[in-house]
Amino acid sequence: MKILALEKEVLGITDGQFTPHLLKEEAMRAWALHQTGIIRELYFRPDRNEAVLILECKDAEEAQSVLATLPLVKSGLIAFEIIPLVPYDGFARLFSEEIIQK
Repeated sequence: MKILALEKEVLGITDGQFTPHLLKEEAMRAWALHQTGIIRELYFRPDRNEAVLILECKDAEEAQSVLATLPLVKSGLIAFEIIPLVPYDGFARLFSEEIIQK
């Protein structure tokens, strides 16, 4: 299942808590998850310093477990909103009997 994960602000966290060592560990873990195919896409929003991830997981619970392995999540510096996605089925309307008969 495709999962959209949106980083959300954790109140009370300062920029100084994001140490170079921790950020390197985060990048290494994200790379490992990307190499296994769990993280399919990884972006930063241009309007705020927050990540947007596309994951491939069994379900939202697995996505939450995977994201919990990220060092910044483990440290309580970031959190994610998890949004399961399903395929768009609206194109089927193009081929319904009602439309074909017209």
